[in-house]
Amino acid sequence: MKIEKTTKIGELLENAPEKAEILLAAGMHCLGCPASQAETLEEACDVHGINVEELVEKLNEN
Repeated sequence: MKIEKTTKIGELLENAPEKAEILLAAGMHCLGCPASQAETLEEACDVHGINVEELVEKLNEN
């Protein structure tokens, strides 16, 4: 799965649940929140003050 900043968190977790660890380490502790499931990575990064480009790069590593 190619992860982009427009990828929805719910879609990411459904298709690559092992990536949750990376999101949690980045500071996204709201992965179980229903609202987060419809958010894109970019929207969530904006809320949490995370650099979306760096996070997407980490998520796409192996």
